[in-house]
Amino acid sequence: MSPVEGEAMPVRALVVDPSAPDAVRLSQVPEPEAGSGEVLVDVTHVSLNYGDLNDARSGRVPAGAVLGSDAVGVVVRAAADGSGPAVGSRVVALTSGAFAERVAVPVSALAEVPKELEPARAVGLPVAGVAALRSLRNAGLDAGKRVLITGASGGVGRFAVQLAARAGAHVIASVGSAARGEGLGEIGADEVLIGLDGLEEAVDIVVDGVGGPQLVAAWNLLAPGGSVQSVGWTSGEPAVFPPYATVGPAKSLTSFVIDSPAGADLAVLTELAAQGDLAVEIGWQGSWERFDEAADALRGRRVSGKAVLEVSPS
Repeated sequence: MSPVEGEAMPVRALVVDPSAPDAVRLSQVPEPEAGSGEVLVDVTHVSLNYGDLNDARSGRVPAGAVLGSDAVGVVVRAAADGSGPAVGSRVVALTSGAFAERVAVPVSALAEVPKELEPARAVGLPVAGVAALRSLRNAGLDAGKRVLITGASGGVGRFAVQLAARAGAHVIASVGSAARGEGLGEIGADEVLIGLDGLEEAVDIVVDGVGGPQLVAAWNLLAPGGSVQSVGWTSGEPAVFPPYATVGPAKSLTSFVIDSPAGADLAVLTELAAQGDLAVEIGWQGSWERFDEAADALRGRRVSGKAVLEVSPS
């Protein structure tokens, strides 16, 4: 990697390559140039999300572009406009093209990492933590509400369980197997179900990361005035609603995407994690040179919590 001052040199990054086994390869890209309201960050850890795998294979991230959104590292060049953290600050960011040795990050897209929080845990927060926080907020989370979280053993799901429980909701966690439900009661789930078996009482909020037939079933369980937040579609299956399924008392199915800077929410999440009030479970951790292994484990649903990649030095 090049020094901070002087001629820019290539940096290593995980880029999209449709010809690679997982449509991603470790390559070199030009060192980024930070704009006026951006800091330059030396990245130490990144976090792989299921959506990253879809982005690489679907073409949403074009061939040759750097993949990823979650990064933790150290500021090596402060923002030219004087905003944001100083050089030497450890930060966590939600930004496009995060899977590189060095990234330029808008100040509004990052938060400083409290000294009590390990970088490998901080990097699990951006996409999954912000999605959980914002989807629950959008749905009108409040004490006493019944909240169903599907795919509850994954990154978004585990954060949603904890945040809903902290708000005083009755939390129902849906998982694909008994093994994947282990530990969810300890972090706030009042009920842990395999699929939706046994769930008959209506719910007020659904945070759905599975899609397909389970999304249809969750819709049918929604109380009048309730909201389904569709945050993912790991099943890869179509959701077929029977006739008149959407005719009746008002309730909503809302698509979800993180479409605004996440810095303020990241500050909330990192503080909760640093205080021990939000657990970040790491289900897989290793060098980014083992990307294919991490991707296979994530796609095969063998990761409970987050998959964390360590950025190996050049």
